[in-house]
Amino acid sequence: MIDFIERPIDRQAAAFLCRGVKDDAGALRAVVSLLSQAVGQGHVCLDLEEVAGLLARIPGRDEPLRLPDAASLVALLRSLSTLGKPGEHCPLILDDAGRLYLYRYFRYEALLADAIRARTASESVGPDDSALAESLDRYFAPSENAGEDRQRQAALTALQRRFSVISGGPGTGKTTTVVRILGLMLEQPGGERLRIAMAAPTGKAAARLASSIAALRESLPCSDEAKRAVHGQVTTIHRLLGTLPGSTGFRHNERNPLPCDAVIVDEASMVDLPLMTALVAALTPQARLILIGDRDQLASVEAGAVLGDICRAAESPGSAVAGCVTVLDRNYRFGDGSGIAALSRAVNAGDDSEAFRLLADAGSGTISIEATPTRDTMKKRLAVPVLEGFRSYLEAETPAEALRLFDRFRILTALREGPWGATGMNHAAETLLHEAGLLTSSAPFYRGRPVLITENDYIHKLFNGDTGIILPDPDTGYLRAFFATPDGAIRAIPPEFLPRHETAFAMTVHKSQGSEFDRVLMVLPPEDTLLLTRELIYTGITRARKSVTLWSDESVFSAAVKRRTERRSGLRERLVNG
Repeated sequence: MIDFIERPIDRQAAAFLCRGVKDDAGALRAVVSLLSQAVGQGHVCLDLEEVAGLLARIPGRDEPLRLPDAASLVALLRSLSTLGKPGEHCPLILDDAGRLYLYRYFRYEALLADAIRARTASESVGPDDSALAESLDRYFAPSENAGEDRQRQAALTALQRRFSVISGGPGTGKTTTVVRILGLMLEQPGGERLRIAMAAPTGKAAARLASSIAALRESLPCSDEAKRAVHGQVTTIHRLLGTLPGSTGFRHNERNPLPCDAVIVDEASMVDLPLMTALVAALTPQARLILIGDRDQLASVEAGAVLGDICRAAESPGSAVAGCVTVLDRNYRFGDGSGIAALSRAVNAGDDSEAFRLLADAGSGTISIEATPTRDTMKKRLAVPVLEGFRSYLEAETPAEALRLFDRFRILTALREGPWGATGMNHAAETLLHEAGLLTSSAPFYRGRPVLITENDYIHKLFNGDTGIILPDPDTGYLRAFFATPDGAIRAIPPEFLPRHETAFAMTVHKSQGSEFDRVLMVLPPEDTLLLTRELIYTGITRARKSVTLWSDESVFSAAVKRRTERRSGLRERLVNG
């Protein structure tokens, strides 16, 4: 049975694309509406084999509708004047594998696959192994790692190919490797002339990368001149491409490419199909593209799972990206006995029994699980973690100290709305802090209110994912929103100038991507939902540096760990089979 959560846009799309066709049973409109719904859920296409023969519970219809078999669905779809095959320009595209697309997503996927294949088919762009050997030995000393040095291999691949991917979980050295790649590029003959751009999908992720580069570049085994050339200027992908007001296009595209010899993209798992396609289209054929990210994290909020598809395609020896992907698997942040590391491995493996055993082991000290509280007990259960987690930043004497202390603790949720979602948790946290006297105002902008920016504002240089705190200005006493800048400074913005934002005592796991906190309280709802997946659990627990507490019932946790995020697309097959 398919629960047909039909949105108005799905219904309108089906009515428009199926106009003029008699469909007494409603199956044709149901399939097209399902396609629209699938795109809204992050899929790129609809696999007809997966929905064929299923019962669909459709709003406004008394009895469930059984969809016909795949062959009959194809015959029905071919009666549409709006359906075409690959190579044709029609609103709907049906490929030979039985995947149904909206045309623009079919085009995005085809353009991206072709661009990656063209980039990987080109000749090597860097020096050969022998020319790099001395440099690589300096940057990756043999004594640093036992066995295979995957960081060294990732650097070699990045320097010798026009397309490469470095994937790994938190603490596996992705950023360290990126900084070393920058040093290696710049010290090669002609490297001083290289134009290198670095970007991330959110302002928060961009700021974190810039901060890491600033902290690491002095440790590079290269000349002071080369160190100075390793700049820490990181921007959002949208700003790099140049947004156009009132348009979904960008200033930089295939007709006006980016003036870059290399582009490095951090947190690439968050980049959706349309944005990745726009980025690749804006590169010159000679430019290098290096993607950095965690293939096991949640996929992008919008359509596609580009990084995951590329990494899976690389596992096939004959694929276009074979040899382009390096997976870092040695963890430098967590020791061999780390509870967070062990838990993340069990979750990634889908081993719910082992994951729950680790959480339930009271001797761990760094990971634990407690039953999800009811609505009636929520406030009481939250009191201790909220007061312990947020008291220090609210009692801080300076904005800089408050911002630093605020990142010690965060509540992460699977849902956005409801008592177990981010909105409910934020309301409960505010109430508890008011009752404790740590917050003294209920005005929209009050002293101590943490804010999470949810849209890009290029005028005030605030970006989706930036986190600030409303505090009195030490000089004037007026309330200002204080944000940390990539270079470690603090900037103040009048609260009324803030773009769209929300309170940030609690945030969804999706919103937390690109962030790290000392301690995390992760809250799952009391009932299972398809939104709960192993990728969500993994992403949430790996936001913690030191400890994580999970609120969940065992059955809900187990179901989530067993469930994988499956994004329907044809990108992997295109990269493997052409």
